[in-house]
Amino acid sequence: MAVVANKRSVMTMYSDARSAYSHRVRMVLAEKNITVEIVDVDPLNPDEDLLDLNPYGNLPTLVDRDLVLYESGIIMQYLDERFPHPPLLPVDPVSRARSRQLMYRVDLDWYLKAGRIRGQSEATVAEARKQLSESLLASNVVFAAKPFFMCDEISLVDCCIVPLLWRLPMLGVELPPQADAVQEYMDRMFARPSFRASLTELEREMRD
Repeated sequence: MAVVANKRSVMTMYSDARSAYSHRVRMVLAEKNITVEIVDVDPLNPDEDLLDLNPYGNLPTLVDRDLVLYESGIIMQYLDERFPHPPLLPVDPVSRARSRQLMYRVDLDWYLKAGRIRGQSEATVAEARKQLSESLLASNVVFAAKPFFMCDEISLVDCCIVPLLWRLPMLGVELPPQADAVQEYMDRMFARPSFRASLTELEREMRD
């Protein structure tokens, strides 16, 4: 694995052009303006290079010289430490821990529900859509409190949330009018040049 990685002089990310997990890493890369080679991979048919680097063949996978990382949360935090400006996590340990806890809750509360919408029975899909919509609505007051999610500056938490919100139409999830702060947050975040730069062509088509 190290032999393959050492041949690379530029940071490389193996990415699924449709996956929110790959998208959130691409969003971090764009926010920090990091030079990286993006290699789009079919998750159902990973190439040999990826399998040589990552025994699980899952995406995203990041290669930085002799380092190979293959879990989106780990990759995002590594990039924030490796390229500290602009910071996407707070400086003090307590606030950093709270941000990491929020990232975990986003995965557990929202990504898990979104995952149930795909490839399930009609009843399960309808219930998952309802739960996700209601959960986002219940967080409307949190979205309204700060310009970014529970923060005055963009953070890794936003980089987790926004790719999922971008996919709501594709998931068949509609927000009620009462979720006005969630909608305003989406409008602000989707307009950011860095977010637009993070989109693949397939992702742009999700809202065309």
